Amino acid sequence: MTNSPSTTSPSAARAGRKEWTALAVLMLPLLLVSMDVSVLYFAIPAISADLQPTGTQQLWIFDIYAFVLAGLLMTMGSLGDRIGRRRLLLIGAAAFGTASAVAAYANSAETLIAARALLGIGGATLMPSTMAIIRTMFTDAGQRAKAIGLWSAVMTGGVALGSVMSGVLVEYFWWGSVFLVNLPAMVLLLVLGPFLLPESRNPEPGRFDLMSVPLSMAAVLPVIYGIKEIPSEGWDVRYAASIAVGLLFAVLFVRRQRTAKSPLISPALFRGRGFAPAVVLNLVSSFGMMGSAYFTTQYLQSVLGKSPMSAALWSLLPTVLVGVAAPVSAQLVAKGVHRAHVVAGGFTVAACGYGMLALAGTDALWLVLAGAGVLASGIVTVMSQMMDLALGTVPVRHSGSAASLLETGAEFGGALGMAVLGSIGTAVYRHGIPSDAPAAAHETLGGALAVAGGLPGDAGRALASVARQAFTDGMHAAALAGAVLLVAAAVLAVTTLRTIHVRDAQPEGEAAPSEAAPSEAAPSEAAPSDATAESADPGLARSAEATA
Repeated sequence: MTNSPSTTSPSAARAGRKEWTALAVLMLPLLLVSMDVSVLYFAIPAISADLQPTGTQQLWIFDIYAFVLAGLLMTMGSLGDRIGRRRLLLIGAAAFGTASAVAAYANSAETLIAARALLGIGGATLMPSTMAIIRTMFTDAGQRAKAIGLWSAVMTGGVALGSVMSGVLVEYFWWGSVFLVNLPAMVLLLVLGPFLLPESRNPEPGRFDLMSVPLSMAAVLPVIYGIKEIPSEGWDVRYAASIAVGLLFAVLFVRRQRTAKSPLISPALFRGRGFAPAVVLNLVSSFGMMGSAYFTTQYLQSVLGKSPMSAALWSLLPTVLVGVAAPVSAQLVAKGVHRAHVVAGGFTVAACGYGMLALAGTDALWLVLAGAGVLASGIVTVMSQMMDLALGTVPVRHSGSAASLLETGAEFGGALGMAVLGSIGTAVYRHGIPSDAPAAAHETLGGALAVAGGLPGDAGRALASVARQAFTDGMHAAALAGAVLLVAAAVLAVTTLRTIHVRDAQPEGEAAPSEAAPSEAAPSEAAPSDATAESADPGLARSAEATA
């Protein structure tokens, strides 16, 4: 049994030079949005010296961007489906550029926090809009898979590049330069976007459900906050209560979507075969990626003793494999390898990467880098295929909402990965520290090394050695747990995806029998459009897609 993405339907127009040029333009803001997650890693000491934020303000400078981004993804994906994805993208680019300039010249911690919040709002418009526009531009399934593979590679690589970029810029310029670097890309997008990017929207979106916006944020933000704090602060009733409150609002949000006449997120998305498995498997892949990053970054700096800049540069090496993985997986599917087998293979490769981390000692730079690279390549294989599957199984008119759900799931998965695997590693680490060691040594490896530095001679060296070994043991335990989870995900992928096929876009009136069982097939749905975009391309019409 094979996929058939290379079988192009007569009306599925193949993208040309204009579309690929437009994709290159889209990749610039995407790279910067992903870089902004980590761009403050080396800039924060200079910011602290200049703006003198309190401890709480410093935490908000770090975290407000990711919190706002995660909280608004679903809102912005749905908004783009209503007002036009290109329009929302350009509005977001203007907001992102403006916020970057404000952040660069902020003269107080409060101003910088507000600017970072605005950056999060802009980022929330850019991420789902870029993915939805790719779905609009690339109607040929093989080309779409390649484009989404590039999207995945850029998104993953940007997080690693952000820390290095901030280190270089702060080394030679002032801390505000880490924000000013965003401006040229946003200006380029604002200039070229109207000419290169097609406009598209849902022609019958209904009224925008304002009540769902605060419900979605109340569902996402407390859960993200709680599970982000657990790895560093440990289990606490406050974080458990935060997660519980978020889950309560999540129930209310889902209830609202099921009963509202014009929901923010249409429940019909989950009736498309393959969409729900794609969201879940994408969440698991993000769990694996961020769970490993929690350990590898600390291993490079605290176990091997690399400087922050040196550790950031070394961490770029594993991303080389990331740039190869997604295109190779797209080629495999195009040549007839079933998507279920490619995804299961990606999870298996990632599990092998975790296995390599489980074998690393306290002086195993190349093994850790190789393990991180193998793991990342497997995860990106899965992510690119799940994004392609999810966007290929929903109507084009809902592509913004679909993209936002994928990204929101990835945010949850990443936070869960750090929380769960981080907690496993922390428990093993604390067990390995002598009971008579100072309390700070039991909390973190960094605390243990600081304590060791203040002890005389052999006592300090002994504690440092024990702490590094305890951390490595914790990494081994977490890696084994991650490997087991990813092997289980590989089995789940084969089970849930083996009967799902996504063909190229079909012309109106034609059935796509491989996308739904006969009893599940819905009436043909006209391609969504506005006067300038989707109606001009019959290849965007998809039949037999589940609708409300």
